[in-house]
Amino acid sequence: MSEVSPLIQSLRTALEAAPGDVPLRLHLAGLLLDAGHQDAAVTEVAVALQHAPGDGQAKALMTRALGVPSPAEAPPQSQASMPAENGVGSDFNWGAAADQVKDVIPPRFVEAPLTTDGSGDPDDSPAWDVDAPGTVRLADVGGMQEVKDRLEAAFLAPLRNPELRKLYGKSLRGGLLLYGPPGCGKTFVARAVAGELGASFLSVSVNDVLDMWVGNSERNMHDVFETARRQAPCVVFLDELDALGGKRSRTQSSGMRNTVNQLLTELDGINASANEGVFVLAATNVPWDVDIALRRPGRFDRTLLVLPPDAPARETILRYHLRERPIEKVDLGKLVKLTDGLSGADLAHLCESAAETALLDSVRTGDVRMIGMKDLLGAAKQTVPSTEPWFAAARNVAMYANDGGMYDDLVGYLKKRRKL
Repeated sequence: MSEVSPLIQSLRTALEAAPGDVPLRLHLAGLLLDAGHQDAAVTEVAVALQHAPGDGQAKALMTRALGVPSPAEAPPQSQASMPAENGVGSDFNWGAAADQVKDVIPPRFVEAPLTTDGSGDPDDSPAWDVDAPGTVRLADVGGMQEVKDRLEAAFLAPLRNPELRKLYGKSLRGGLLLYGPPGCGKTFVARAVAGELGASFLSVSVNDVLDMWVGNSERNMHDVFETARRQAPCVVFLDELDALGGKRSRTQSSGMRNTVNQLLTELDGINASANEGVFVLAATNVPWDVDIALRRPGRFDRTLLVLPPDAPARETILRYHLRERPIEKVDLGKLVKLTDGLSGADLAHLCESAAETALLDSVRTGDVRMIGMKDLLGAAKQTVPSTEPWFAAARNVAMYANDGGMYDDLVGYLKKRRKL
């Protein structure tokens, strides 16, 4: 093989200054090919095609560099396989060409195309993230003793006593609806239940299920429950149930109504034992917007009101959010009393605001200081309970729509707080 000529070296130097100059690069590729440097010519043509994918001269040079017979040398072909006008035959193996230059040119497409119905991967295999049994237990939930007692009766006691469960005909099927103001730990409680059961945890939101293509939402809902049945014992947590199972009478979309119908079917199971070991928990801020069919016995017939944290829970939450922050002389007892009515999210915001105050003060003065009680009290004074709007709406429901005593717990709480 001949040595690299000064002209070729000069062209390479020129291309370093103008890498996008396609004609110059193709001229260099032609010289390399004439000099017997086939691999180097393929590389240069591949770079040119990256800048100009439809360039006819580049395709012709690639054909020549890869040893494909030219139109004059090629054997007679049928009309269907005649050479194209750009000089590259229709039988040119672009796959082999791409394989030869894969180390030089990255692939133009790295994602698999959608299927014709837009459902995602070509193999259309659903992938639901099922968390292994976690370490969170109900003991990790501060306070909320009434919630724990109800969960014990609804799920945990029957599981721990299989012989008594069989004696009394208690099934492990069923669903529990957690409702209450936002930011009060409904999701955390659901994870704690999964931990107590030693069960897998499958969290599902409206974004996971709803799909723009007709029939895909129902299929997604079915796949969720099929995955849970295979992973049993498994806790399926339906977040924002009002979005997944809203009242069909208020829904204009037939797709949403069909999704609710599919959810009802999955909760019933194909037969009496289909959902054995599948524990369905759901959470909502607006239980009055959930379809009434979801509330009948055997579905979400048990409800649990998750209220703003009580004093022991507030202390636990404050300790958690202050544990890694520099604090001094913090009177948690006083702070707990002043934060009555705040949600868990409000308490987290309070700690964040206090830390921000101390940080900004340190920046202004140039002296780094600890977070003190003054910062926390100031933050508590400025933090308005985010639960108040929810209780304002819930009060009307408790007064005028408490059919069947569903909201008795809420009525009792409102009376205790003198809000009813």
